[in-house]
Amino acid sequence: MTPKGDETLEARITGALVGAAVGDALGGPVEGYSPDQILQRHGGRIHGIVGPWNGDAWRTARPLAPYHKGDGHVTDDTLMTHALVRVYDRVRDHLDAYAIAEHLVPDLMTNPRWIPELEAEALPLQRVFLAEKWLVARIHYGHVDPREAGVGNIVNCGAAMYMAPVGLVNAAHPAAAYAEALDVAGAHQSSYGREAAGVFAAAVAAAATPGATPDSVVGACLSLAKDGTRAAIERTCEVAAQYGDFESALVPLREAVAPYDTVGPDYRAPSLGARRPSRLHAIEELPVALAMMLIAGGDLRHAVLGAVNYGRDCDSIATMAGALTGALGSPVPDDWSKRVAEASRLDLWEPGRTLTAVAREVFERDVRRRRAHERAFAALGGTGCSD
Repeated sequence: MTPKGDETLEARITGALVGAAVGDALGGPVEGYSPDQILQRHGGRIHGIVGPWNGDAWRTARPLAPYHKGDGHVTDDTLMTHALVRVYDRVRDHLDAYAIAEHLVPDLMTNPRWIPELEAEALPLQRVFLAEKWLVARIHYGHVDPREAGVGNIVNCGAAMYMAPVGLVNAAHPAAAYAEALDVAGAHQSSYGREAAGVFAAAVAAAATPGATPDSVVGACLSLAKDGTRAAIERTCEVAAQYGDFESALVPLREAVAPYDTVGPDYRAPSLGARRPSRLHAIEELPVALAMMLIAGGDLRHAVLGAVNYGRDCDSIATMAGALTGALGSPVPDDWSKRVAEASRLDLWEPGRTLTAVAREVFERDVRRRRAHERAFAALGGTGCSD
């Protein structure tokens, strides 16, 4: 049974966005490592916010320098999520790939912001990974059609990791979230990376549905997901159903998702076939996040800790797990959220208030559009409302 807090729209939206940021910050310092390496480095499993992997040498230690990952600092997952909220705040309607070109790309390029990992103000473009810089290279410099700009990029979780706002604007309507996210993500990703963005948005929308459970969220995903993404979710969730704690599930979950993951066993040394388009494969992050949500019974703290201790791309896995369980209504631990907000110099709650107002406006506009369609269809002699 998922622990329930405030069930209002604002609470669900804020819980998802704060939960995502907290998961991101907890996972950042151990990103790229295996569960065994994490266990050895920290003398046990991680139970909260930890410092950088290399301690005070984080400024120069490879492979992470010059980023201060740890101590409650969010990473690019949260920076991109908040950037997408700002796009919704400007557009105040559903988004598409052109909205990404017209609003998100300039935001990344021209507006300096506090970057926690750099401990300085900088353009977000100077922090994001190459897969996100692709947006600027293709759309701004290459003048590529935004709907097709994601083609040719490495196929990874880059678009999926910040799609929670799409699911929240379409709260309780997974199919609409899926369709909108696929359009938005076309500017950034192709193949199973784009598919994962659609399915993750759908999962968040499903989680924000009154009465939702971890099982109903997975069911919504399976009803929409295609190809390798669907197969990977189905398999990892079948395995997750056999476990009640993340510790015993870490190895079985990796074994379950491995046939669909192209990166290979060594996360920092990807295989030659890594991140190439395919209908048979899937990103690793989303299926594992869904599995951790199931194992935790929808509890945010346990789902996030499971994701963090899984290792590999665990900041993105924990971002997704935090968003899903936060949208389900599981409260974000105050000790985590306050420390992350202070350390990252971010108001983690303001994006939730902003996106709630946008979601209400979009819903009202959708109702008016739907009523107009019903009247027009009825006038054509179809069925429907005629008043």
